[in-house]
Amino acid sequence: MKDYSLIEYVGLKEIVGPIFFIENIHNVGYNELVEIVDSKDNTRLGITLEVAKNFAVVEVLEGTAGISLKNARIRFKEKPLLLGVSEDMLGRIFDGKGNPIDGLPKFVFDLELNVNGLSINPTARDYPKNIIITGISAIDVMTTLVRGQKLPIFSGNGLPHNLLADQIVIQSDIKENFCVVFAGIGISYDIANFFIKSFKENNVLERSVVFLSLANSSSIERIFTPRVALTCAQYLAFFKNMNVLVVMTDMSNYCEALREISSIRGEIPSRKGYPGYLYSDLASLYERAAVIKGLEGSLTLMPILSMPNDDITHPIPDLTGYITEGQIVLDRDMYNRGIYPPIAGLPSLSRLMKDNIGKGFTREDHFDLYSQLFSCYAKVKDIRALASIIGEEELSPLDILYLKFGDEFERKFINQGYNEFRSLEESLDLGWRALSVLPKDELIKIKEEYISKYYKKS
Repeated sequence: MKDYSLIEYVGLKEIVGPIFFIENIHNVGYNELVEIVDSKDNTRLGITLEVAKNFAVVEVLEGTAGISLKNARIRFKEKPLLLGVSEDMLGRIFDGKGNPIDGLPKFVFDLELNVNGLSINPTARDYPKNIIITGISAIDVMTTLVRGQKLPIFSGNGLPHNLLADQIVIQSDIKENFCVVFAGIGISYDIANFFIKSFKENNVLERSVVFLSLANSSSIERIFTPRVALTCAQYLAFFKNMNVLVVMTDMSNYCEALREISSIRGEIPSRKGYPGYLYSDLASLYERAAVIKGLEGSLTLMPILSMPNDDITHPIPDLTGYITEGQIVLDRDMYNRGIYPPIAGLPSLSRLMKDNIGKGFTREDHFDLYSQLFSCYAKVKDIRALASIIGEEELSPLDILYLKFGDEFERKFINQGYNEFRSLEESLDLGWRALSVLPKDELIKIKEEYISKYYKKS
């Protein structure tokens, strides 16, 4: 069989941004690795985006500056882009393509994996179980994170999503074989420095792998950064049996890079200019989170995305919500009132928590308490809307109590310090303390035995 990886083609048809078009070649494969030698004999890597008979469209990872249409030399390698992985990656910092940037010696990798991901047979997936205690009341009680879950954070410009992600990484209690994979996608140097400094000061870096694609990196690198990070995470989870927490920020930068490349390729745009395959592309990333039967490791995913204009119906959060098992939504009004973390109580949810909390999993009253807090807080929102129209003086005494409960819930239960870790027991007790503002007969979602045991009228 002919080895086409040794054949070198000279000359290109066209270069557009980070993409070039080449023709009169052998039939190549989709996502095939390409080597490009520029006029200074420097070798760059690329990936085939589109293929046809005797024709290909190639994405250059380092950009096309300095590549000549006439003299560029191209080699198709007959394999996908691979990432060398090893346990020695823990404690290291890499760029968005997987190259070390921390000045430490190169590590010896155990094997090479396709950055496009490992295929997981749906029948091999196990149902996510075992909650992850983050030490944050609003998450542990109201939007419980489960090992193997994909639970995004929906935020907005200027909101403290990076602070919250950092706190989750530092405080998360997964116990055995726990490690973190962090991917910064198109983030500023200040944000990257914040995470690295915090990881070092809190002794998290030694059990973390950090991938950074900064704001000045190419669109192509932003597209590959989450793939490289998740490939490393899958190796640690499913080859080394570790419990891996993956945090990726900011997925909006990833989607913008995808839109840019799609525009260059001349594809027909869908909603707000994003490509029609945005859903399937995001799913190819998010669905790597898993617990697999027979394996001890797990991959838990927390992508962070900034909603343009705080619009939760924007294509990025909208499609993300269809793929993931819930979301944590940050609220600008709560943030402006000095509440941290400003986690909105009603739109935030975890679809897997109901099967992992309560009797046999966490404290017996957990599920009933969550249901009652959610119900009462929903009523608070309605009463606040009514009060804005008729004034608080026209409200009934019970409505006034609900407003007091809402303030207690936000100021004492949701609000907590950045460095404050609360055990699940402490968080549940704070929830009961907020409910104690209300009369006992309002607690219609809690079993009488739990009311007798935990309710104390304030």
